[in-house]
Amino acid sequence: MDPLSDVLDLLDVRVAPPCRLEVSGDWALSFAEYRHIRVGAVLRGNLWLTAGDDVRLRLSEGDCYLLTSGEPYTIGSEPDHEPADGMAVFERAWPDTVYHHVEPGEPGLTSAISGALSFDETAAILLLDHLPRVAAIRAGTPEAANLRPVLELLSAETSLDTPGTGAMRDHLTHVLFVQTLRGVLVRPNVPAGWLRALADERLRPVLARMSRDPGEPWTVASLAAVAGMSRSAFALHFRDTAGVPPLDYLARWRVQSAGRLLRTTDRTVGSLAAEFGFGSESSFIRTFKRITGHSPARYRVDRSIRASTTFPSSAADLGDEPVVESGERTL
Repeated sequence: MDPLSDVLDLLDVRVAPPCRLEVSGDWALSFAEYRHIRVGAVLRGNLWLTAGDDVRLRLSEGDCYLLTSGEPYTIGSEPDHEPADGMAVFERAWPDTVYHHVEPGEPGLTSAISGALSFDETAAILLLDHLPRVAAIRAGTPEAANLRPVLELLSAETSLDTPGTGAMRDHLTHVLFVQTLRGVLVRPNVPAGWLRALADERLRPVLARMSRDPGEPWTVASLAAVAGMSRSAFALHFRDTAGVPPLDYLARWRVQSAGRLLRTTDRTVGSLAAEFGFGSESSFIRTFKRITGHSPARYRVDRSIRASTTFPSSAADLGDEPVVESGERTL
């Protein structure tokens, strides 16, 4: 029972070829908005990462970072240096090594690796809405220990051009992302959301059961029993930790799981409604449209659909299971 692996499977991760930067002197590169996640690491030297008006991080050799806000950002030798257009600089060489203020083939004072990952839009909401905008894993910390061999392999693969290099770079970028995500997961100050719930010893088995048996006729009381808590204490703890009530989370998980099957199989809407715990095809369609903003039929054929971030807002939208929570439903 591994909810993290289940969610990563639902995300349908797509990795853009990573790129290596060799740079010296005074420099700065700005990058425009991006989709979903940027992950990177400093292989040698140091750099400043600036995002928005409130994030300035000095990153040194062995440090890794995760960007999730989609907002423009800048990297450079100093945080206030006037930046050049990073995309224009990278496009001249990407996916090969980018040399900036240093002769091609020569090592720079600073060397860094970065990659981009994008996901299925509906499933991505579960992860991205609850990750910090910027996260850094510092070299020398326990979380960084498992990243060291990944960085060594990435350093080697991005400095070579041998058979299989492209595949290795993509796979290693994926591993770097998962390991960095693990590093974020163990932090005590993870914001309320799915990652925080996953790190909670009482809620982790509940998430695992929802993941493994989404079609069960779950109620707040039966989920509380899995956690070994009273119904009222569980409902409050789940909302405070995950950021949403348990049945809202369950509805989204069911729709995300069914949505993946809609796009990868020829399963009928009725069979998916039955498998994922909806009493009728119509209740499944209502819930699916509420969460994704589109009907199952359109979602199946239109891969350009971007999902809504709204959760179900009424008992009827959750299918036929009883809703025993009280109070205002919040995002």
